[in-house]
Amino acid sequence: MKNKYFGTDGIRGTVNKGNITGEKFFKFGLASGTYFKNQKKTKQIAVIAKDTRLSGYTLEPALVSGLVSGGMHVFTFGPLPTNGLAMLTKSMKANMGIMITASHNPFIDNGLKLFGPDGLKLSDKIEKKIEKLIDTNISNQLTNPKFLGRVKRLEDGNDRYIKILKNNFPKEFKLKGMKIVLDCANGAGYKAAPKLLRELGANVITLGDNPNGLNINKNCGSTYPSKIKAAVKKYKAQVGISFDGDADRIIMCDEKGKIIDGDQIIAMLAKRWKEKKILKGGVVGTLMSNYGLEKFLKNRNIKFLRSKVGDRYVKEKMKRFNFNLGGEQSGHIILGKFATTGDGLLVALEVLFSLRKKEKQANY
Repeated sequence: MKNKYFGTDGIRGTVNKGNITGEKFFKFGLASGTYFKNQKKTKQIAVIAKDTRLSGYTLEPALVSGLVSGGMHVFTFGPLPTNGLAMLTKSMKANMGIMITASHNPFIDNGLKLFGPDGLKLSDKIEKKIEKLIDTNISNQLTNPKFLGRVKRLEDGNDRYIKILKNNFPKEFKLKGMKIVLDCANGAGYKAAPKLLRELGANVITLGDNPNGLNINKNCGSTYPSKIKAAVKKYKAQVGISFDGDADRIIMCDEKGKIIDGDQIIAMLAKRWKEKKILKGGVVGTLMSNYGLEKFLKNRNIKFLRSKVGDRYVKEKMKRFNFNLGGEQSGHIILGKFATTGDGLLVALEVLFSLRKKEKQANY
């Protein structure tokens, strides 16, 4: 049976219509908070991040109000990539994490993605339970006034996220001497991505790093890769990196401006991981994955499985078969060794790390 509110990747739609209203987000907050509070009765904490859409200023307070009305304590981070939110949900031992975003959609849309305490997106089964609570009389979920939750804004979310990412790589990993074109889609990665790459020593030319609430994904980002293609040629950069609005997708291009999509990135990583003996099981793609990817992996004796479209279904299959690499042609790529969901910046680091390794080998 089809879910009433949740789609392939959370809840999404046009702002101030249907499910994307302040009234609905209050109910989403109250219902999801009630569900997770009953699963884990210790801290009763929810963490919230968002992308840069103007509507976030309307929807976040409504969501927070629903959560605290049910007795959940809330920490908000402001703009932060989706997987940053997933990582912090887990590291802070929160009951749940909520990302307010409509991913690669235009600014008129918004939505949310929910994560459990393990940093994983919710299963269909849990979503159905939350949907049942959404449609229940709210008076049954409202807490006693003395047990209302508290709210605190944390300003160091991006720094915490950057620290976690850095810890996944050797301390000697640097990008000094590398010129990179980076398109942040005027979205959630506009702070963390350029800061991290510059801290690693790269010369970064930034595009789409000036969000105004209305320009997220507008003629930029992973759905508009011609932007990095042109900039790489113009600035004679070695590589171009492009994210979507919540930075869980990545599309790249090489020094000649040739676009590299999600399937091609997966192929490159699978080949390298197998050579380094860090590929576990094989690769999970989707029903939309290119046959060329399947053939490439088969020729290298790498197992390939397909899941339904949606990175949470990819992750579920990875978990079921104990694989540690999977993703979609659109650029949702899950590095199971490091993350629970797609992370454009993490994938970019893994690709750049492998390029640096090749450079060093070539110089010997």
